[in-house]
Amino acid sequence: MTKELLIYLDGKIVPESQAKISVFDHGLLYGDGCFEGIRFYNGRVFRLEEHTRRIYDSAKSLLLTIPMTPEELIRATVETVKANGLRDGYIRTVITRGVGPMGLSPYKCPKASVFIIAASIQLYPPSAYENGLVMATVATRRPRHDILPPQVKSLNYLNNVMAKVEAIQAGAEEGLMLNDQGLVAECTGDNIFIIRDGAISTPPLSAGALDGITRRVVFEIAATLGIPLLERDLTRHDIFTADECFLTGTAAEVIAAVKLDQRVIGDGKPGVITKRVIAKFREIANATGTPVYE
Repeated sequence: MTKELLIYLDGKIVPESQAKISVFDHGLLYGDGCFEGIRFYNGRVFRLEEHTRRIYDSAKSLLLTIPMTPEELIRATVETVKANGLRDGYIRTVITRGVGPMGLSPYKCPKASVFIIAASIQLYPPSAYENGLVMATVATRRPRHDILPPQVKSLNYLNNVMAKVEAIQAGAEEGLMLNDQGLVAECTGDNIFIIRDGAISTPPLSAGALDGITRRVVFEIAATLGIPLLERDLTRHDIFTADECFLTGTAAEVIAAVKLDQRVIGDGKPGVITKRVIAKFREIANATGTPVYE
């Protein structure tokens, strides 16, 4: 029989069968809330402080009060991983608006709800990391900053879900999302980078890209390896004609992309610079982070 996961829920760690929220929670009814995906490697939670700051930033933007301090949330995250006896895996921290009457107003929800899941994850099969992903451009656009701020990881993820559906229906493993100007924003769950003539480029946050934690790590890696890295507007043509391409995300980590819309990128294999970035990322991820077991 499969052992139940232990879930943090509003101050208590409970078996997953008891980890339940009300049907009147506005996170469920209206997608009113925010979340973070966090990785842990070798018994250490990777970039936990950065993820914690980002979820508080998301909550502030939504006028959502998290009913605990950042330090308390960090401790609860570590304790959830420890309670499950895990050393490698994925954390999902979710803040919902909480229980309230029917209706959109968040002011009738007296207290937000917090739950934390720590489990294993495999976003793509091992073969995808070895051979690279196939992408397709999707029709679903990333919302403008004045519609739904791209920097808020809200529970309203339908934009990304529908884009992912389009990619799958097109026979691809990931979908490339454009903004309202037709410029590259990001993929359905990952940031995107290209390499041309030895330099790395990625869309600026103003294009609709999420300020990804793994994205930030790549900036650090590029500086360490002495590889130029630019934030600049990208078009599909830039990706078609790139020497290499890779995606980054907490769940995906760093993974090569080798085809977009039937155009082979580079030689159709993970490139030399991409492999260097992946190797350095794995080195950092397995050697740093907030320790779980002390």
